[in-house]
Amino acid sequence: LKGKAQQAGLWNLWLPALDAGVPLTPVLRECQSRGLLGAGLSNLDYAHVCKEMGKSVWAPELFNCSAPDTGNMEVLLRYGNEQQQREWLVPLLEGKVRSCFAMTEPRVASSDATNIEARIERDGDHYILNGHKWWASGASDPRCKVAIFMGKHPERAAPSGKHNPHSAPAHRQQSMLLVPMDAPGVTVVRPLLVFGYDDAPHGHSEVLFEGVRVPKTSVLLGEGRGFEIAQGRLGPGRLHHCMRLVGATERAIECMLDRALSRVAFGRPLGGNESVVRDTAECRITLEAARLLVLQAAAELDARGNKEARIAIAMAKVAAPRAAQKVLDRAIQVHGGGGVSSDFPLARLWVAARTLRIADGPDEVHLASIGKKEFKDWKRRMGKGGVMARL
Repeated sequence: LKGKAQQAGLWNLWLPALDAGVPLTPVLRECQSRGLLGAGLSNLDYAHVCKEMGKSVWAPELFNCSAPDTGNMEVLLRYGNEQQQREWLVPLLEGKVRSCFAMTEPRVASSDATNIEARIERDGDHYILNGHKWWASGASDPRCKVAIFMGKHPERAAPSGKHNPHSAPAHRQQSMLLVPMDAPGVTVVRPLLVFGYDDAPHGHSEVLFEGVRVPKTSVLLGEGRGFEIAQGRLGPGRLHHCMRLVGATERAIECMLDRALSRVAFGRPLGGNESVVRDTAECRITLEAARLLVLQAAAELDARGNKEARIAIAMAKVAAPRAAQKVLDRAIQVHGGGGVSSDFPLARLWVAARTLRIADGPDEVHLASIGKKEFKDWKRRMGKGGVMARL
């Protein structure tokens, strides 16, 4: 199926047309000539395609549009040098290998990237990496060949209460590096279950990096640019998840309608009950509100770029999983015992929606960003006088 998708030009559709900020290296020119750089869809165009992919758990991989590979490929495309692109981006674009993203850590609140404890220490022309990661999405896949590892340079951080002439601001102490999964010292400790699901073959894993030695050429963009890359990487990826959730929520409504019309209780179809009709209407309203927020974020991403669209993306990131959870919960209820079984996709889709309220930044972080922006905009509009001074 993947071969058929590639032949039909339905490959890497997540990748928008290259903008002026992406230098067209010889590697990218070669990929472009081979049709590996997508169809040039805008983010708004892709939102409609991605919605349909969200109805199937297999569709994203069939079209080479699954996480975390899309985010990792975008990092390599935007921030990787030609050598890094040739070694890792090309096989990822071809769909021959998979990758993982190693940022989250079990001992710290990783929603604050400045908390990262994993260490990156210089050793001549190499770095030595030590860190304990978990929820490294994709690491359990036997096809996973490379990790994007985020760690901190201890020499850039000033010890508490002490002066360090080499210290850097909190958001300039981290770097991201490319680490082959077969490098000595990399150990996939265990797959982590998500509400009992192992998400095979993709998976999410606990991974140890113990004295891993990589050349300095493995660093992406440069030392101290890890936080910057993380912000650039996570925005579009968050929105892709939301796009797929819109499709998953649509499928939930379809399943609910089919079930309500085909199951008879107390002499009439479930769909003849006023409560089911009312709940179906509520589900449609909930989905449409979330869908429009996702489309608005996609349009802003196209028009203004990732940085300026961050609040729109944050709103979509909060709204889409919540909407999906609400609709899926009602669809499960209409299905009765079948709804919580593996005979229907609803339980697994609910798990995906609930998990996304934590993954790629918890609701609370996004709500804080949205609220702070509201206060900032209000103060700018009102000036010192406030509303009462204008009455």
